[in-house]
Amino acid sequence: MANGPGLFSDIGKRPKDLLTRDYVSDQKFSVSSFSVNGVAFTSTAVKKGGLSNGDVAALYKYKNTVIDVKLDTESKISTTITIADIVPSTKTIASFKIPDTSGGKLEVQYFHNHATFTSAVALNKSPVVDVTATLGTPTIAFGVEAGYDTTSGDFTKYTAGVNLSKPESCASIILGDKGDTVKASYLYHFDQLKKSAAVAEISRRFSTNENTFTVGGSYAIDHLTLVKAKLNNHGKLGTVFQHQVIPKSVLTVASEFDTLALDKTPRFGLGLALKL
Repeated sequence: MANGPGLFSDIGKRPKDLLTRDYVSDQKFSVSSFSVNGVAFTSTAVKKGGLSNGDVAALYKYKNTVIDVKLDTESKISTTITIADIVPSTKTIASFKIPDTSGGKLEVQYFHNHATFTSAVALNKSPVVDVTATLGTPTIAFGVEAGYDTTSGDFTKYTAGVNLSKPESCASIILGDKGDTVKASYLYHFDQLKKSAAVAEISRRFSTNENTFTVGGSYAIDHLTLVKAKLNNHGKLGTVFQHQVIPKSVLTVASEFDTLALDKTPRFGLGLALKL
C-alpha cells in the first residue's frame, strides 16, 4: 500500500498540515494511556468560548481490525471499525453513531502500486455517494473526487488535483468547489532531519475574485521544542510554540493577531497532551 500514489486526501496534505495543524484557538487537555492487552484509552476536555465538552475514547487493534469507540459528554457514542484486506489490497471502514443513526457511513478503499480508489456511502434514507480516484506513483499523483446526491440527482462536489512529492519538498495544485477555487501550495524542508521548513500557499475564488496568499514555516530549536508561524495577505499572523514537557507529552501555545487592526484582542489557544 505504501508504494502507490496515496489517497486523494493526501494531495496537498503536507503543506496544509504545516499551515493548519496545532494552530489551536481553544483550550484542550488530553490524557492517553495503554493497557496490557493493547487497548489505548484517551480522555479529552475542550473549552471553546464559554462552552466546555469532553469525551472518552478507546482504541483496540486485533490482527487486521481496528475498533475505535468514543463517548462524549452529550451521551453520544461514535464507533469506527476498520478492517484491512477483507479482499486483498483493500481497507473497509464502517462508522456509525448512537443514538443519531443517520450519521453512519461505509467506505471501501482499494490500493494498487499505481492507483487508489475509494467509495463511501452515507447510511441514511437520502445517501450521498463519494468517490475518488488517484493515479501515479509516490512521487507524482493525479486525482479526482466527486460527490453525488442520490435523492436530488445533483453532484455535491467535484475536485481535481495533482501532487509532486519528494522527501524534502512537496508541491500541489487543487481545483475545487466545483471549479470555483484553485489552490497551489509548496513545502520545502531545508535539512534532512526536517528541523526547519517553509511553506507557501495561494488560493483564488473566481466567483468573488478573492485571492489569499499565505506563507509560513517551522523551526525545531532542539529535539524538545518547535516554533511555527504563518502570515497571509489579509494581515492574519499566527504563531505556535510546542515543547515536550515530559517524554511523549506536549504543551502547545498558539496565538493569532490581526496585524492590520492591532486594537483587536488577539486569540490564544492552549493544549496539553499527556501520554502515560
